[in-house]
Amino acid sequence: MKTERKPLGLYIHVPFCKQKCIYCDFYSLPHQESRMDDYTAAVCAHLTETAPFAAGHCVDTVYIGGGTPTYLGPDRLGKILKTVHKKYRVAKDAEITLEANPDSAGDWKILRALRRAGVNRVSLGMQSACDAELSAIGRVHTQAQTAAAVEAVRRAGIKNLSLDLIYGLPDQTPERWQENLSAAVALEPEHLSCYGLKVEEGTPLFQRREAYNLPGDDAQADMYLYTVEFLERMGYAQYEISNFARPGKESRHNLKYWHLDEYAGFGPGAHSDFGGVRYAYARDLDAYIRGVATGAPMLSESERIPALDRDTEYVMLGLRLREGLDPKEFERRFRRRFNCFVPFLEQCRQNGYACEEEGRWHLTPKGFLVSNQIIGGMLDALAQDKRRRAEAAARGDFRVEL
Repeated sequence: MKTERKPLGLYIHVPFCKQKCIYCDFYSLPHQESRMDDYTAAVCAHLTETAPFAAGHCVDTVYIGGGTPTYLGPDRLGKILKTVHKKYRVAKDAEITLEANPDSAGDWKILRALRRAGVNRVSLGMQSACDAELSAIGRVHTQAQTAAAVEAVRRAGIKNLSLDLIYGLPDQTPERWQENLSAAVALEPEHLSCYGLKVEEGTPLFQRREAYNLPGDDAQADMYLYTVEFLERMGYAQYEISNFARPGKESRHNLKYWHLDEYAGFGPGAHSDFGGVRYAYARDLDAYIRGVATGAPMLSESERIPALDRDTEYVMLGLRLREGLDPKEFERRFRRRFNCFVPFLEQCRQNGYACEEEGRWHLTPKGFLVSNQIIGGMLDALAQDKRRRAEAAARGDFRVEL
C-alpha cells in the first residue's frame, strides 16, 4: 500500500537588500553584495543536508522572502530553485512565490527565466502609489517602476501576482490611502496584502517617531475598515486580517502558518515548524554560513511542542483568519471541550466583534481591529478551563464535565 506523503512548505530567507527602509524590522543587510555567493552556497548545502529528513513529505509551497530576493540575481536564485527541485519531491502544482521590489523586477526576460526555474507567483512590494510617501519611508522605487514591474511580471507569463501596501504612513490622509488602494486594484493583481504601519523598536522610524506626522489609531482603524469594504466591492475577499484575494488565489504558503501546517525554513533569521519542533536560525549571516559549513551552532531558539499543547496557537492563529475556529476540529485535535470559549464569544458577538456562521466562530472586521484583546480573552478562558480540570483531577473528582 502506497503511503501518502505529508505536505511541506519551504521558506528561504534572502537577507540582502539595496537599502533598509526606515520601518523595517526584518533581518536584512544592505551593501553586502560580496557575501551573496557564500550565502547561496550555504543555502544550497543546507537544503541538501535537510532533504533526507523530508523524505516522507511532498513540497507543495516554496516561499522566497527577504530582504529583497530579486536583489540576489537570477543566477543565484536559479541555483537555489534547482536544488529544491533536485533534492525534494515537489508537487506538480506547487505554489512557488518570489518576493520582489519594483526596482529589481522590471526585466521581463529575467522574470521569464525565473518562471522557467519554477516561480509561478510574485509578491511585489508596492507599499504606496505616491512617490512622496515612498521616499519618506526609504523606499528606493517609484510608482512608475511598480507599474513597469507589474507589466514585466505579466509579460513573463506569471499569472499570480500579489501587491503589498502599507497604510498609516507619515502625513497620509484617508483620501491618499483610498487613492493608493484604487491604484493597486487598477494593476489587477490576484492578491493584496494591506498592513497598518507598525513602529518597531530599534528601527529608524522608532528613533525619530516624534518627528513624523503619523496617523493616529482611530485614523488607521478607519483606513482599515475602508480597505475591507472597498476590496470586497472590487472582488477581493478578506481571508486573513491583512490579506485579500480573488477566489482561489489565497497565499497557500502563508495559510500553512495559520493552519499549524509544517514548514521548514532556510537562511539566517528563518523560522520553522517541522517534525513537531519550532525552531529559528540566528539573525546572523556569518553564523549561518559558518554553521552550515562546520556544524557550529546556528539556532537561536528550538522547542518541541506536543500536538495536544498547541491549543493556544490554534486559537491565536485561527482567529486571524476569516474562516475562524471550528469547534469540532478543536475538540478532535486537543481532546477538550470548546464550550469554555462560548460565554466570551457570545459577549464578542453582542458587541459586533464576532459571528457564528455554519458552526464556526470568526471575527468581524470590527473584531479584527481589537483582535489582540479578543485573543487575550480567549486565552484567559482556556487557562481557566485548564485550571478547573487540573483542580478536579487533584481532588479525584471525575464527575466534572471535561
